[in-house]
Amino acid sequence: MKRNIITENHTRTTRDYSQRAGRDKAKYCELAKKFEYDYWDGDRNSGYGGYTNDGRWHKIAKKLIDTYDLKPNDRILDIGCGKGYLLSELKKANAQLGVCGVDVSHYALLNADPHVAEYLSIGSADKIEFGENSFDLVVSINCLHNLQLPELFSALHKIQHVSKKHSYICVESYRNETEKWNLLQWQLTCECFFTPDEWEWIFEKSGYRGDYEFIYFE
Repeated sequence: MKRNIITENHTRTTRDYSQRAGRDKAKYCELAKKFEYDYWDGDRNSGYGGYTNDGRWHKIAKKLIDTYDLKPNDRILDIGCGKGYLLSELKKANAQLGVCGVDVSHYALLNADPHVAEYLSIGSADKIEFGENSFDLVVSINCLHNLQLPELFSALHKIQHVSKKHSYICVESYRNETEKWNLLQWQLTCECFFTPDEWEWIFEKSGYRGDYEFIYFE
């Protein structure tokens, strides 16, 4: 099912697409794909320009709790958790939720929110090793586009495998040439992005049956 959990926050941000698409773009992409300091807390051209808990995750956590009727002792897995801000906000909202996060970035985990750092570990979306039906909710927000197509299929299959009740993913997409060009200019780490129809074909072929949301760069 299509959801609307991230779009409100995404569209609130103003982006200068042409500024990031300068002649040094390839250099900044190489830095960003290391997922170290430059990506999280370095120059804006190579990533977030300082990744902090700026309030957005509180709203997203509330939407997830309401949408999926999360209860005490429910277990949530965040794939591509970064510094763990979403999981931290979920725990603040309900301390009895069980949270777990995986991310490929050693830097992000070393600088994670101290409230949830103990629940985070190194891991890639296509190689998660949890058992079948391990989590009541599995989320992956703006992470899966960093995978090449074979790894993407594997990740979607694994998300379906470890989810007992619900899953929600958010991925970048485009509906026209303007959105495609804006995405090409803005992205730093994308290995794959597709039209909505293509994404839905990939979901079907990979066996993913959970919820999803597309964000666009208008």
